Amino acid sequence: MQRVLTRLLAGLLLLALGAPAAHAAADRDPARWVNPFIGTDGTGHVTPAAAVPFGMLMPGPDHADRGWSYSSGYQWRAPQVLGFSNTHISGAGIPELGDVLLMPAQGRPWGPATTTFATAPDKRSERASPGFYTVRLPAHGVTVSLTTTPKVALHRYRFDRGGPVQVLVDLQHGLHFVEGPRVVRAEWQFDERTGELSGTVWSRNWVEREASFVLRFDRPVRRVQRLDARAGEHAPRLLLDFDLGTARELHARVAMSTVDVPGARANLATADGLGFEPARQRARADWNALLGRLQLDAPPREKRILYSALYRSLVHPSEIADADGRVRGPTGQVVAAPGGRYYSTLSLWDTFRGVHPLHTLLVPERVPGFVQTLLAHHRAMGYLPLWTAWGRETHTMIGNPALPVIADALAKGLDAGVDHADALRAMIETSTRERPQAPPWAQRGWAELDQFGYLPFDRVPGESVSLTLELGIGDDAVARVARQLGDEATARRFAQRAAGWRHLWDAQTQQMRGKDSAGRWREPFDPLVPTSPMNNPGDYTEANAWQYTSTPALHDVAGFVQALGGEAALEAWLDRFFSTASLGDNKHLGQEAMIGQYAHGNEPSHHIAWLYSFTARPDKGHALVRRIAREFYGDGPDGLIGNDDCGQMGAWRVLAALGLYPVMPSRGEWVLAPPLLREARLKVPGRPALVIRGGTGTAPQLDGRALAVRGTPHAELLRGGVLQWR
Repeated sequence: MQRVLTRLLAGLLLLALGAPAAHAAADRDPARWVNPFIGTDGTGHVTPAAAVPFGMLMPGPDHADRGWSYSSGYQWRAPQVLGFSNTHISGAGIPELGDVLLMPAQGRPWGPATTTFATAPDKRSERASPGFYTVRLPAHGVTVSLTTTPKVALHRYRFDRGGPVQVLVDLQHGLHFVEGPRVVRAEWQFDERTGELSGTVWSRNWVEREASFVLRFDRPVRRVQRLDARAGEHAPRLLLDFDLGTARELHARVAMSTVDVPGARANLATADGLGFEPARQRARADWNALLGRLQLDAPPREKRILYSALYRSLVHPSEIADADGRVRGPTGQVVAAPGGRYYSTLSLWDTFRGVHPLHTLLVPERVPGFVQTLLAHHRAMGYLPLWTAWGRETHTMIGNPALPVIADALAKGLDAGVDHADALRAMIETSTRERPQAPPWAQRGWAELDQFGYLPFDRVPGESVSLTLELGIGDDAVARVARQLGDEATARRFAQRAAGWRHLWDAQTQQMRGKDSAGRWREPFDPLVPTSPMNNPGDYTEANAWQYTSTPALHDVAGFVQALGGEAALEAWLDRFFSTASLGDNKHLGQEAMIGQYAHGNEPSHHIAWLYSFTARPDKGHALVRRIAREFYGDGPDGLIGNDDCGQMGAWRVLAALGLYPVMPSRGEWVLAPPLLREARLKVPGRPALVIRGGTGTAPQLDGRALAVRGTPHAELLRGGVLQWR
């Protein structure tokens, strides 16, 4: 009887304290809600490879080694697996990495003349969770399991029986963006005494890079055979023979370095003595530590979607410095990583919009390291990065997207170890210094922008409108940092240049429109037609005029509202935007997940529903955010429409659920909306907890204090408390 009364009193106490809060705090294993297969079926380009937060390596399966659909090497419906490589980029639109592919097998032995090593996976056996991947290969008589530490990939092969087994080690393999062999040179050596295979592969693909590796097994290698080289190949494909005796397991571990083999060997030593299962448990613990910073009171399906989205936003950027702090930078020179950390896989054109602002909320301790990496890149290249892979500049996408990332970090006080004057200097030089070494399609100079105030379509090879508008986002970021540091002359100069979008504003069509050097509008003009440099050259980047017209709102909402004619005119423009029929989906032109002209499958649209918050009808935007979250995100392999873009699609979904969005990310502030869940609790070490609760009201309050819907300073959220709509 006493136990019954105790339980009853405990239940009443929970009700008195508020059941949602208790429920939100109860989950100690949020990793169990993550489905790494979300976004692997279709255009999400996600890989289910084993990962740790911001890790260097991601061992996982490669289903094909080329093609846009296989940018990450994986597609859910693919009929075969080529093997398991150790580096991947998740969610990008261009294939890269895929280093040191391994494929185990038992049965009919392979030989130097063997040509086919791929096999069909047993999809029923395939599993993935944060830090772990496994699948059975029936024809090869083996179950492959993978896990990782930040710098070491661990493979476990469980064979159907003991005895002779083989492992293919393919150093020629990689994910191809270019046609033909990607490897231009390779060096390798096998130490018979230790059984260690090591070497360096130089490749030319999306970027030119070198990748050094060390590979070790837990059993002696009995024989090494080199496969017959195919035309144009410069790296070996090797067959390693083992005899397991009565045992059935073979373990391998791989470490890599951007610098050299000794660096890879030192990286391998960071996992000395760590077995497969302890490594897997450590990876899961690392994920739970970060995912657990966001505690949710939501239905199971919503938890699966949200924790999976948060997971994807914490995979990249990838920390690629060696254990001793060395890293090979963007020019190929070896440098000391600032603070021992150096990040790559920086998809900045995508991630400045949502991923990096989300990081300032949930992993603020990482943000100064991101900024230090950007500044180190500038010291090597003379300008800040655009999109980096394995530390090298790809010159992919447009604008100067590192600038708002830096401005946001400084505005939010996440600047430990960052020299503000150095940061401003890097921002100015990025926006003014000539780039003669940049490829022809990239930004190389500033003469046209300085002369006209915009980029005329007859003076640049394409994307003139998008280029002008995106550069304005960066110019505004420079102006804000300059003003923060008291440099008013620089602030005025770049604020004026940031207003260059006004030259392209056509009041008659209410669109941003191409203009030539004589001031004439582009004719003919159809605002519905999307363009892209890869498919249909024109004035826009993976979008159309409708989708790019509101880009100035990413730094100047007030100016954009004024150009339209006021808040009522903005509301009317948004109504037309979300109701004007599109020309149909086109995944190569960013036309996916459509609502009228809104294309959630690509980043230029991501802020637009939130612009209703700057009208008298923010509820229209709230309804659209709920619709986007409901219709374009699911909890299965096809639960993502459009490239995840290194976590940007995931970050948007997390921020929408919290009712927060950085419409103007350089300002260090948030636009607020009612959350999409009952309650969320943000618990970041060293900060007061912030509880976000839903409600039926129209005004957000933090512990009873009214907050600004259109721009709540980040510092307000750092105070913690209960944010609720009343």
